[in-house]
Amino acid sequence: MAESAAAGRDRSERPELARGWCEREVSEELPGLHLIHTRSVVAHVLRASPPAVRRRLAALSNRWSGAHAVGLRQRPVPAAYRVFFRHIGLDPDVVRTPVEEAMFARMMQGGFHSNHLLADALLITLVDTGVPVWAFDAATVEDPLGIRSSREGEQFGGPPAHVPTRSPTLPPARTSARSSNDRLLPAGRLVVADARRAVAVLFGEIAPGHAAGVDADEVVLFTLQVPGVPSLHVEEALWMCRATLEGPR
Repeated sequence: MAESAAAGRDRSERPELARGWCEREVSEELPGLHLIHTRSVVAHVLRASPPAVRRRLAALSNRWSGAHAVGLRQRPVPAAYRVFFRHIGLDPDVVRTPVEEAMFARMMQGGFHSNHLLADALLITLVDTGVPVWAFDAATVEDPLGIRSSREGEQFGGPPAHVPTRSPTLPPARTSARSSNDRLLPAGRLVVADARRAVAVLFGEIAPGHAAGVDADEVVLFTLQVPGVPSLHVEEALWMCRATLEGPR
């Protein structure tokens, strides 16, 4: 799934990618886990996706029939995410990995349906590469981004928390209707954090007020690389998503 028309482009054309920091205890327990991110300007987000994007969704719907979807988990990249889910205490047969969740939705809905440009770009990237990409509203997060464990009683997306700004070791996202003041994280939950606070649960919910919506002018695209997923796949996923958002209409 990593091969695409974009794969042949010169590497100098690829957007700048950044690797986030990772708390030492997390990196020691989960070696090979990395957060990779980049920024992208979203054009025409309040409009329907352009015809080219809708055609790509239709082509993916035709490619991923039920028979093809059944064998999805045997492919190297989806299999690597399934293994990692088990390592962090998630049963992938109960909590589906992002790409399996997308395929399940495709089976239930009869195809991949266009929503808006950002949602479509995230979905195309996920289905085409197997690598999940999420999007923060760039106005709501503050560099540097990284991975750490939550603190006891820490608010989810709430006031600043003390986190390291440097470290030597370096899906569709859902938002909640509840106020961030009502959301407290248990200690030890793996989270994506910015310079001030926890802004997403690893492979889960983005904190209220931080997920990019259709009105976001600039987004921070991020993905989680796990053991068994080559860096080339991760880079290609972020490049593909950004190219879909910023490419010719």
